[in-house]
Amino acid sequence: MARPEPWKLIAENYPVSVVMQTRFQDIDPNRHLNNVAFASMFENARVRLNRNLRPWADRPRNERSMVAAVTINYLREGHYPDDVEISSGVSRIGTSSYVITQAMFQNGHCIATCDSVIVCRTDGEGKPLRAEVLAELEKMRTIG
Repeated sequence: MARPEPWKLIAENYPVSVVMQTRFQDIDPNRHLNNVAFASMFENARVRLNRNLRPWADRPRNERSMVAAVTINYLREGHYPDDVEISSGVSRIGTSSYVITQAMFQNGHCIATCDSVIVCRTDGEGKPLRAEVLAELEKMRTIG
């Protein structure tokens, strides 16, 4: 596994952050946060970012955004009951897709990163992102 680019490990490089509580049910037999908990917390933060980018009520009925790929890099063990902070932003914008890049921090350390490719589909086919969506994506760019 290649190490994440250094800029991804710095919370201030992301435009949005959310603090989440860890739960007892998130731990594995070794008393570390399990990989499903990491994925779930990244998903929750990603959905919040997407809702801010394109409020669901404002998009055409035939338009959908779908997750095409998710890559999580586990860098350190996470622990219960300490909260985590997930920082998120948009790192790449394509014609019909974009990448949400995230980092999870606990007790001052980056414990994981996540890249999610989001594809815009209209009437079941990949279509170029609308101008107003592109403008919102640009506001959420990461520094890096």
